Amino acid sequence: MTVTVDFDAPADQVKSPAILAHVVLRTANFKEMVNFYKTFLGASAAYENDFLSFLTYDEEHHRIALLCVPGTGPKVPTSSGLEHIAFAYEKLEDLALAYRQRKAKGILPVWSVNHGPTTSIYYKDPDGNMLETQVDNFDVPDDATKFMMSKDFEVNPFGTDFEPEDLIKRLRAGEDEKSIKKRIESGPRGIPDL
Repeated sequence: MTVTVDFDAPADQVKSPAILAHVVLRTANFKEMVNFYKTFLGASAAYENDFLSFLTYDEEHHRIALLCVPGTGPKVPTSSGLEHIAFAYEKLEDLALAYRQRKAKGILPVWSVNHGPTTSIYYKDPDGNMLETQVDNFDVPDDATKFMMSKDFEVNPFGTDFEPEDLIKRLRAGEDEKSIKKRIESGPRGIPDL
């Protein structure tokens, strides 16, 4: 095999990874967290024992891992660290269907919001970690970036709340996804207290 990379060449920027492979969550509530994530993601265990679980729901061998470490304390919501993990759906109807399926299993959202770039439904896991489920509102990523550079986004970078059941009614009525995904401007908004 011939190496074609010049490892000593100067670069202005570090080579970006191909994908975000997985997230590992440390927990003291191992069984409850494993059951939650299996249900929440429609996931299965690629490997699991009494203190470690590798969960998969797509082509990757694991996307979420849960690790029970002795001495782990409860999450401190006001500490620095990860704010949320986001999971994307391809279509608005898939986001709505997953919401309904979770609701039927007792998993209810804590916040539903049209951010502008995405339509998002947020949940909390048993440890209090925030999870975002979302669908892109723009077909082209550059259009989402343009929206984030707009005056509307500067005034309100958090978005406009919506009711998931209303979203389902609009989908059932045959309303075009583009009109449902268009953010209704609501003026200035501070950081939500979730």
